Amino acid sequence: MSAPALSVIQKPNAIIRRRRRELMVGAVLLIALAVLPLPIANVYLRGLMVLMLLYAGLSQGWNILGGYCGQISLGHAVYFGIGAYTSAMLFTRFGIPPTLGMFAGGGLAALTALLVGWPCFRLSGHYYAIATLVVSMMVLLLMTNWDFVNAAMGITIPFHAESWIQLQFRVAVLPFHYVMLAYAAIAWLIAWIVEGSRWGFVWRAVKDDVAAARSLAVRVFPSKMAAAAISGGITGVGGALYTQYVGFIDPDSAFGLPLSVLIALPAVVGGVGTLWGPFLGAAVLIPVQQLTVAWLGSTGNGIDLMIYGALIMVLALARPQGLVSLFGIRSQAGGDVAVGEGAVSDNIAGEVADNV
Repeated sequence: MSAPALSVIQKPNAIIRRRRRELMVGAVLLIALAVLPLPIANVYLRGLMVLMLLYAGLSQGWNILGGYCGQISLGHAVYFGIGAYTSAMLFTRFGIPPTLGMFAGGGLAALTALLVGWPCFRLSGHYYAIATLVVSMMVLLLMTNWDFVNAAMGITIPFHAESWIQLQFRVAVLPFHYVMLAYAAIAWLIAWIVEGSRWGFVWRAVKDDVAAARSLAVRVFPSKMAAAAISGGITGVGGALYTQYVGFIDPDSAFGLPLSVLIALPAVVGGVGTLWGPFLGAAVLIPVQQLTVAWLGSTGNGIDLMIYGALIMVLALARPQGLVSLFGIRSQAGGDVAVGEGAVSDNIAGEVADNV
């Protein structure tokens, strides 16, 4: 058997082994994170882990659109806020529990992502990023002046009783740890499934070269719309869970530009277009952000922001490929994967042609 034929036979086996290994590592990490808060009695540290898991899930959702598909969005706070407000309104006005309301919020956020994508995906590069930013600012202005959703006053979630169905716990933080852990794990699993699916290959091709993707009969616009819907839905569910966790939501906290940036940063720092990048980025950035605010926010005259910004700059300069490069993992957006056994070099055009 010739060497090229042998390579064709062996390559899928290497990819399958890599994906199985990722799944096993994910299962081990899930168990470790489930056990981690048990010996920790400090409520603040438990709350820190809750936020880390939340932003790991949110950033995983952003990474599907911004990392795999290459559509850099600065407006994901729109989907977060729509999910948050939908769940809060259904709960406060109609008594629908958040365990159902979060799916309604995620669905409406996915629909909104499609509506935003319909005109904006006609643009590319920085024009698309600016368009999403403008949409985010418009929605923020609308929600700030819309009396139906209490305008700038926001919505306070009333406490009824300790309940898993209503996701209400008077003082306990541990239940929310497992809620956010489930959210982050499901977001990771969706990304894992997508990464090895037909859509995953299509999105990588679109990100690499739109013209080449079209020449391989890839339907570019529908593929971007699918990525936007999945990304928006995941983000909307996260917004609904966050609202139940803090018990309050208002336009500034749900639709502001800083939130859009904070959703994207873990994926960018951890490794854009990688499976583990959002989690690693959240594990580093969220504790640093929260701790610097807690220690210096009230008396540091902006020193907390300087430390946080300096850390991001150092990480970006030292590891432009993201924190995942420390473990030999590279973005699959270009079709190259290096995990454990070394690199599996893929021809992206061949991959797409085989999977479209």
